[in-house]
Amino acid sequence: MFKVTQVSGWGAALAVAGGMGATAGASAAELAVTVEVPRLTVAEYHKPYVAGWIETADGAHAGNLFVWYDVKMKDDGGKKWLKDMRAWWRKSGRSLTTMPDGLASATKAPGRQTVNFTQANGLKGIKPGQYNLVIEASREAGGLEIVRVPLNLTKASNGSGKGASELGAISYTYKP
Repeated sequence: MFKVTQVSGWGAALAVAGGMGATAGASAAELAVTVEVPRLTVAEYHKPYVAGWIETADGAHAGNLFVWYDVKMKDDGGKKWLKDMRAWWRKSGRSLTTMPDGLASATKAPGRQTVNFTQANGLKGIKPGQYNLVIEASREAGGLEIVRVPLNLTKASNGSGKGASELGAISYTYKP
């Protein structure tokens, strides 16, 4: 099963403290991304592999944020299943020769997970503009789901979306 959820709208804008513009505060920019992994009642449950990245409005890959997979599997076997996150794999994963520091971490249990990014980790090289935050989840003996949330990196903003099966609520808060 493959499900893509497209979320429309830009989300509510937040007040920009001190009138700081996107360029003036670029070095201090912060992006907080919250991903809900839903609790599923199924016969065979495996924690999902989840990837988060930023893409341009036309769908081009702009940068990776995180990849959650089985990092403790014997002989680094968890990497074998990364290609099951098909969209992330095609856009970025297959070209990674090694997993950059800070990008990969273990799969997450059901619940809300928040990850934070700055210009030093995750937002490096991302210029102010309109993007999409993309979250993809794939679960063994389960489905595949992608949620896209419009991402405004020009001013303080937030946005949210919701998956229908493998992902729950997705949200972000951006502070330039």
